[in-house]
Amino acid sequence: MANKPGKRRFGNVRKLKSGRYQASYLGPDGVRRFAPNTFADETTADRWLTVRQADLIRGEWNDPDLARIAFGNYGTSWIDEHEMSPTTRELYKILFRLHIEPFLGKKELGKIGPETIRKWRKDLQEAGRSADTVAKSYRLVRAIMTTAVDDERIKRNPCRIKGADTAARAERPVATVKQVYALAEAIGPRFRVFILAAALTGLRWGELIALRRMDVDLDEAEIRVQRSIAELNGGKLIVKGPKSAAGRRTVPIPAVLVDELRVHLRNHVEPGADSLVFTGPRGGTPKRGSWRSTVKWTATVKKVGLPAGFHFHDLRHTGNHLASKSGASTKELMHRMGHGSMRAALIYQHNTDERAREIAARLNDIVARETKGDDEDGAAGVLVPSP
Repeated sequence: MANKPGKRRFGNVRKLKSGRYQASYLGPDGVRRFAPNTFADETTADRWLTVRQADLIRGEWNDPDLARIAFGNYGTSWIDEHEMSPTTRELYKILFRLHIEPFLGKKELGKIGPETIRKWRKDLQEAGRSADTVAKSYRLVRAIMTTAVDDERIKRNPCRIKGADTAARAERPVATVKQVYALAEAIGPRFRVFILAAALTGLRWGELIALRRMDVDLDEAEIRVQRSIAELNGGKLIVKGPKSAAGRRTVPIPAVLVDELRVHLRNHVEPGADSLVFTGPRGGTPKRGSWRSTVKWTATVKKVGLPAGFHFHDLRHTGNHLASKSGASTKELMHRMGHGSMRAALIYQHNTDERAREIAARLNDIVARETKGDDEDGAAGVLVPSP
């Protein structure tokens, strides 16, 4: 039974002319807070006050006014204020403008619950957005909401859909060594080593076009990755640090690439230590779109027998696959790839059919050797295949 107004220990409930009940209480800041809606009876209003009182006792009380900001305003500020690379900021702005703000922008932060998030995500899927776009958008909303929790604007992050932050991606094609060399030959002398380096070092496009003479040590057979060049949507190129702390690394290179680089440096690179290693015919830094056009990428890829849709980035994928096949450990792959987590490296250590056959063959050799030894010693432990 509800306490009478004069005896109520926390908050206040009053009956309105409409017959409904209004609940309020004094917050820790001395400001009176009203329930966001009225109640049909005094008991229900009292229950609402009990929950607010429990929040205060547990130290979980949040100023409800802080949650009344529009998600669009809060999210825009979040993207502007957080530290990130220019390319990441550009991506976030696009995702927010196209896939998030039109659905969630006008809603108050505190009124976005798990149900709202589920509906928004389903709407994106039904609107034909790609799985990758939906996953990226979800991760962005979750990150913004995490900060809202830290700012004590909301109590709990409403983004709690298991698996929504990832998207299944189709397996990317892997070129053979012969195909890599055929592609390098077909691309032409100026970019021959560009192709080989992408496949034999696993460096990213932006890391390759940022390389300077000083970064290539042919005597030690290694390349030092110290910077990267990013291309924004408008075509502007910006020099930045590697993608992560792990991205600043030294990558050993095979002897075959050392010889190729020596010829390339002599024929296509200016003598200064600061000179770019890979440039276009006029000495400029390659841009993805114009470079693809210059080398006739699509036609060249088809010419050497690679599948349609083979991307330049697939050369990095090829290099990492070859490194894994050569026996590189997870830690070694992480260093080579410039990743701080195991997740990407483990992709290249899955059990392929070829690797499974190698293991079976080695197991067969061990069994044959051991059973042969037992047989020679007069033991009876010889394995016989089942009928």
